[in-house]
Amino acid sequence: MRTPTHHTTLIAEACRQLQTLDPAPSLAELAASAGLSSYHFHRVFKAETGLTPKAYAAACRAQRLRTALQDPKHSVTDAIYEAGFNSNSRFYEQSQQLLGMPAKNYKTGGAGSDIRFALGQCSLGAIAVAQSQHGVCAILLDDDPQTVLQQLQDLFPNAQLIGDDPDFDALVAHVVGAIEQPNIGIHLPLDIQGTAFQERVWQALREIPPGRTISYSELAQRIGSPKAVRAVANACGANKLAFAIPCHRVVRSSGELGGYRWGLARKQQLLQREQSA
Repeated sequence: MRTPTHHTTLIAEACRQLQTLDPAPSLAELAASAGLSSYHFHRVFKAETGLTPKAYAAACRAQRLRTALQDPKHSVTDAIYEAGFNSNSRFYEQSQQLLGMPAKNYKTGGAGSDIRFALGQCSLGAIAVAQSQHGVCAILLDDDPQTVLQQLQDLFPNAQLIGDDPDFDALVAHVVGAIEQPNIGIHLPLDIQGTAFQERVWQALREIPPGRTISYSELAQRIGSPKAVRAVANACGANKLAFAIPCHRVVRSSGELGGYRWGLARKQQLLQREQSA
């Protein structure tokens, strides 16, 4: 009988293959390597990682693309082929979804791309909400409005930041309302960009119900990487979408709050608010 630990080992090997082999193995090839039927392998893979094999492979390819584009020695064309795209046309069909902007703009820190944003105020302090053409790409918190604006500029150093949009203010109001009343939830398209591992963590975070918490070690187990507790904590710290990706719901095994990118006082407030809603 195959145990959960055996499944974790099989899926870890499948993840390694998806991360390193080019072209990526097909579902049938991965399943055969694991000694499972395609249907069973697909189900186990999603249960272990929170992603389908196809989505995991796409996340790996997107990360290879971002890494190659950030290398000054690579042209955009070099990066396209290094990431595993067989043709420019196939890449350009998917580039906007992968990067949130054209590849040439990503390579230059977002130059030529428009990021709509607005600053606001909520009970947790100053808030900045930003949106690319694919969805909300940043929700930032701080005590000082100027600080969150600077953080936003640092995230998209060469993009065109567009403010003073009355229509966009309604979206910010929705985010603030969800923070103040967690039971209404955030129902917005999100532009989530991270490594394959980070996206696994962030997807698992979005599945934690309001008012509930799990430990970093439990989260690592949930994504099929039980030994990657520190990497899970780092992925939580890299989250740019406060509250929408609820990294505040992860605590230490002892019950202590642990860390939080936007300060432990805000983490405690969010948890108390959700648990009393």
